[in-house]
Amino acid sequence: MAAGTSTFLFDIAHLLAGGVLVLSLMLLVQDRLTAVINVFALQAVVLALSVGWQSLVQGAPHLLVTALITLLAKALIIPTALHRIVRKLDVHREIERVIGGGPTMLAGLGLVALSILVVHPVVETADPVAREDFAFALAVVLLGLLMMITRRNAVSQVVGFMSLENGLILAATGAKGMPLVVEVSVAFSVLIAFIVFGVFVFRIRERFDTVDVNVLERFRGEQREHL
Repeated sequence: MAAGTSTFLFDIAHLLAGGVLVLSLMLLVQDRLTAVINVFALQAVVLALSVGWQSLVQGAPHLLVTALITLLAKALIIPTALHRIVRKLDVHREIERVIGGGPTMLAGLGLVALSILVVHPVVETADPVAREDFAFALAVVLLGLLMMITRRNAVSQVVGFMSLENGLILAATGAKGMPLVVEVSVAFSVLIAFIVFGVFVFRIRERFDTVDVNVLERFRGEQREHL
């Protein structure tokens, strides 16, 4: 492969992986559930494009299956189901945060910087595409964890979990992919977890008339006081 062509392929791969990271940061600043779900769907689209491009860069056609699974499951099926859950539960209001949007974004930028500082020295001898993608992927994972920690709404927390899983897919495909059977099993595991989550949230709503985990925590405390 010519050096110019190789550089172009690497640049596009880095651009797409960076797009996944930017959308993870955008998830942190959204204050409504519908916006959170829409940004997550867009992140899944960019992730699918990134995986598909890695298929071209690595000459690994099986990654196209991963890209298709990601596109169908995370960009279409899951967001559509989440929007239906939001409408059913009537939770269109703003999402309550543990800390404000400004400090959350600063913490997110700090995690991105930490990911770069941690990954680059460790994988200096790795393939250039893999090295950059590892840094982006670790940042996406950490930002997903941050979203789960700083949001009080159960729906937004599950979006944070699935965004975290997007980071794991990005890391796996950047490291010359993973076996197709693993990719398929991961996709089905996510779908099963989503189904369980949907049932769980509906049960919470029926019992407590809310999906705010802070309210549920206060209720549990009150129950302990009565015992």
